Amino acid sequence: MTFSIVATDGTAWGVAVASKFLAVGAAVPAARAGVGAIATQALANLAYRPDGLALLGEGSEAGAVLQALTSADEQRDHRQAGVVDAAGTAATYTGSACHEWAGGVAHDGYAIQGNILTGPEVVTEMERAWLASDAASPLARRLLAALSAGDLAGGDRRGRQSAALLVVTPDGGYGGGSDVYADLRVDDHPDPVPELVRLLDLHDIYFTKPDPDAALPLDGSLADEVRDRLRGLGHADADLDAALANWAGIENYEERLLPGRIDPVVLAQLRKLSP
Repeated sequence: MTFSIVATDGTAWGVAVASKFLAVGAAVPAARAGVGAIATQALANLAYRPDGLALLGEGSEAGAVLQALTSADEQRDHRQAGVVDAAGTAATYTGSACHEWAGGVAHDGYAIQGNILTGPEVVTEMERAWLASDAASPLARRLLAALSAGDLAGGDRRGRQSAALLVVTPDGGYGGGSDVYADLRVDDHPDPVPELVRLLDLHDIYFTKPDPDAALPLDGSLADEVRDRLRGLGHADADLDAALANWAGIENYEERLLPGRIDPVVLAQLRKLSP
């Protein structure tokens, strides 16, 4: 019922998944920074998520984790799962009773798997897209490139309904208070994978940390422009940083603030929203 990729770039771990199933993100993915990532699907055994992460946290490699999970499961023939561990070793499992087409591939850093697919080309195209992606790109983008390729190749042969993305990295969450960099879900949509890409675009605008080298000094004519635009939006303050922070806090751009400078992304949003 599902196609997914679990992967790591060495600093982040994540899962991207799509299915003709309501809210697939609530069932399939699990990940923990510095530990690994898991996808459980087909007749999904949700216990694979906490149990698998616990085994990974104890130092078990991906293949050993899948062996332990499936050998203890009387319905293993109906299960499908993919695992990548802290070191990037990956493994995939497809039970013999999974609905056709079902299968997967696993190599260094990634595992791709699917069941009830239009054919093996879904997994083939996902792997091709993953390998063709820029290793320097954010993991979330690489995962969605692979998921999109699988979707375009046919995906779930029953149709489309939901998709999800989960990526973790140390201190990657909002304000640095968690490891969850992205947890995005499209629970019920006629075209969920492109919608998931749209959500990641928004996520990047709001939550990606600014590049200090690209930030523009808030002085001269630019400072005058920013002050005028903020004033027009009702944020007048003698201290320009304070006025900008007040506006950014309301518009949810606080993660992109830099003292005395402005992120070009924030500037573009300010120009877009102001008269």
